[in-house]
Amino acid sequence: MRVKCVLCDKIESIEDETLVAKRLRNRPIHTYMCNECSERIEERTKERIATGNFKLYQSKQTE
Repeated sequence: MRVKCVLCDKIESIEDETLVAKRLRNRPIHTYMCNECSERIEERTKERIATGNFKLYQSKQTE
């Protein structure tokens, strides 16, 4: 299956039987992000968390 990264527009091939491919076929709202972009976002998010100015808003839990 050929997929295109949302951020960098790089076209890659993934196996048709993988979970990611199945999600993309069955739910068009799901988007694909290449490994390089996801690693870059992960690193920058960790840097922002380390500064202390990053607030992660989680859903409110009801008791």
